Amino acid sequence: MSTVDELVLVVRGAPDDASLAALVAVLVRCAGAAAAGPPPPRRSPWAGETWRPGPGAWRRSALPH
Repeated sequence: MSTVDELVLVVRGAPDDASLAALVAVLVRCAGAAAAGPPPPRRSPWAGETWRPGPGAWRRSALPH
């Protein structure tokens, strides 16, 4: 008996080394994505550089971008 806890326990079947390696790679990838957190919020087009306050801004707001 080893002192290292098993991280993956196969309950049924006998996976080959390639299948087990693929499973571990997917689990590591998922754990990395979860640790990174949610992606930053996307910036609204309304907050872009095309909108500038000042004289005539209401006219420019109706023009196509």
